[in-house]
Amino acid sequence: MSSLVDRAGAILSRLDVTEVAPRRVGRLMSYDGLTMEAVGLDLPIGSGVKLTATGGRAEVVGFRGEKTLLMPLDSAGAHIAGSGVMPDASGAMVGVGNALLGRVVDALGDPLDGFGPIPTSDRWPLEGKPGNPLDRDRVTQPFDVGVRAVNALLTAGVGQRIALVAGSGVGKSVLMGQMLGGSEAEINVIGLIGERSREVSDFLATKLPPKVRARTVVVAVPADHTPLLRLRGAMRATAIAEYFRAQGKKVMLMIDSLTRVAHAQREIGLSLGEPPTVKGYPPSVFGLIPRLAERAGADARTGGSITAIYTVLADGDDLDDPIVDSARAIVDGHIILSRTLGEQGVYPAIDIGRSLSRVMADIASPEQMAAAGVYRRLWSAYEENRDLILMGAYTAGGDPLVDQAIARRPDLLGFLKQKPGEKLDFAGSAGALTEMFAA
Repeated sequence: MSSLVDRAGAILSRLDVTEVAPRRVGRLMSYDGLTMEAVGLDLPIGSGVKLTATGGRAEVVGFRGEKTLLMPLDSAGAHIAGSGVMPDASGAMVGVGNALLGRVVDALGDPLDGFGPIPTSDRWPLEGKPGNPLDRDRVTQPFDVGVRAVNALLTAGVGQRIALVAGSGVGKSVLMGQMLGGSEAEINVIGLIGERSREVSDFLATKLPPKVRARTVVVAVPADHTPLLRLRGAMRATAIAEYFRAQGKKVMLMIDSLTRVAHAQREIGLSLGEPPTVKGYPPSVFGLIPRLAERAGADARTGGSITAIYTVLADGDDLDDPIVDSARAIVDGHIILSRTLGEQGVYPAIDIGRSLSRVMADIASPEQMAAAGVYRRLWSAYEENRDLILMGAYTAGGDPLVDQAIARRPDLLGFLKQKPGEKLDFAGSAGALTEMFAA
């Protein structure tokens, strides 16, 4: 017996517990299906916690008196009243590294593709690192997306933020696939947020050929996940893109869709008692959009960049939807897809008159800008007189510009058309525009 005591004493003598502080454990008091209330916790908003009874995870989202408000990260947890709630510091950081390339993960970073664990080599804050606005570089270099209409008429730049606005079934996913296959990005980060599970598997199978997938990270959070997970999915995708930008890489970030992220924030805000405003959106939604979009851009210190494309769903093709309007106000350009063009068999169905690149003047040559101006004038002249033309009420010779717009309408639509697997580079696109529509 004495020998066992001596051995135990030798083992305990090697333990240094002088730096170990007691851990505060709270208790779960209530749960209404979306939010929890716990007592005995002293944690800031955004902190992660674990529930000892179920092993579930949650996040601190607010306070009510001395009670801490939590939101679960799993909707199917069998939570028990009075169970312990312990701090979990891992929730604020994202595992990052080259091992993520070619993989598909969920909002918590767990792999979904069945290829085993992902040995991430570094950590990055989920909320991003505070930055100096003077470190954000100007957008002066073209970003080739392989789509002729975008390259020539809505020229994208390295570090630009673009809103891709469309109703349902207008070809948004097809255009995203074209941009992925034709872009010159070194790294692609895709956040599939709030979409149907079938669309996630379909996107991976049809829009990501092996060559593209090898340099792509996909964060997938389908619509049946909790709103907090959907929100964290968009933030995780952005954090991964920030990490690669810090390595000096040219990154393309796609979030599909920003509207679903806003819907998730609406659920969270309303559950916390925020007052609803336009279309039921609480004020926190309109703060989330710029907070997320401002994390993209070019970094003058590292030379890396994040060129971001945020898809925005225009419910009922309403371009005055508050999320559409808020997104257009913060990004550097927007691409509007037209259902009318799609019904005519024009794909990608880009409405050039309503679309805009705010950085094109700093990128394109004077010859390209002049040709794009001619194209826009002809497009606008036809659209403004569309009803008269279709009814036969317009008389030829009434306006030379309208006459020219009618005569060149097939050229205008033909320039937009491009097959899904076809890649047309920036130089060729700009040259074709200048040749066809020279001022």
